[in-house]
Amino acid sequence: MSLGDKALQNERRKPKILIVDDLLENIELIEAYLSVEHYDVITASSGREAIQKLKEEKLDMILLDVMMPEISGYEVCKIVKDDPETQFIPILMLTALSDIEDRIKGIEAGADDFLTKPINRLELKTRVKSLLRVKCMHDRLVADRNSLEIKNRVQNILTAIIPTLLGVVSNEEKKVIINQMTSMVEKTLLDIYHLENRELDFAYAGKVCAEIMNQLGGSFSSEKGEKESSWIIRGTKCPWQGEEARKNPILCTLTRKIFSNITLKVDSDFSVEALKTIGNRNDCCEFLIKTG
Repeated sequence: MSLGDKALQNERRKPKILIVDDLLENIELIEAYLSVEHYDVITASSGREAIQKLKEEKLDMILLDVMMPEISGYEVCKIVKDDPETQFIPILMLTALSDIEDRIKGIEAGADDFLTKPINRLELKTRVKSLLRVKCMHDRLVADRNSLEIKNRVQNILTAIIPTLLGVVSNEEKKVIINQMTSMVEKTLLDIYHLENRELDFAYAGKVCAEIMNQLGGSFSSEKGEKESSWIIRGTKCPWQGEEARKNPILCTLTRKIFSNITLKVDSDFSVEALKTIGNRNDCCEFLIKTG
């Protein structure tokens, strides 16, 4: 299951809320208030038990009473917020105290919001929903970030392996591999840029070509050519990384084929010519997009 799928699955499951209060009647009241919502509610009757539940459960939110024996709500809050694994769990502190000093103490401990006892049902539901919405957004951002990091690692591995792979196979096998890779890149391009669904030009074709190489780890740019109907794609860093790139001009064929497929989607009269390539020991890559 992908990280994106996991994020969606997490959104569909019931948010898990921990209610912490040393008085049973307070816990029962909050449970009753939240019972009509789609929440998975668990409880703890002390700060010590809350810390244990924190280790055992994957929590989405904590409703935390301030005044408890042994370990206060402030102390529990600080423990939650000081731990990198739990610091983004929102904490709604429940307190009978209304002095500004008490709220400041809660803020310093890391509390995200406060409710003053006696608790108003509508206010409780509203604040819980608001904090859970923020937690959901945070979880999605983390999932997206992790997914991107994994993709980048895989990409770096592949771009390091490809030159070595192509260096040990026969010329016929190289052609097969390059055709397969070009087809995969082409499918991705159609999904991302919708090249077949719009009227495009030299400038956009050059921009897309440069972006693709940069996403693979290269350093490419595009600019208008000297002739009226032409465009230059220039690269100072090859995406097929390392010294192997200079020993495998066949990799430049892969780049040219990718560019050709992009430009043909823009206009069937467009063609790509390799003027310089790092694989042929030039100081940079230069590809010319032209008509005819």
